[in-house]
Amino acid sequence: MSTRVLTAHIPEELAEKVDRYAESMERSRAWIVKQALSNWVDWEEEKLRRTLEGLADVDAGRLIDHEDMVAWANSLGTDKPLPPPVPRK
Repeated sequence: MSTRVLTAHIPEELAEKVDRYAESMERSRAWIVKQALSNWVDWEEEKLRRTLEGLADVDAGRLIDHEDMVAWANSLGTDKPLPPPVPRK
């Protein structure tokens, strides 16, 4: 796999935290930064995918009434929780 060097200025306090994690995990600073950046990019991609999926549901009319969601959420942790609401069509 080919690689590229990226340079970023980060706050000193954050750099010190990265150094501490690298030392405690017996990994390089570069490994820590690569893992963090990879996880962040994956998270952002998943967030975008879910947003687009939700917008497609809205466009298709697959919606759950707010009142149904509130009633369900309020039932959680009670003796008789409601089943999760289903989208109306």
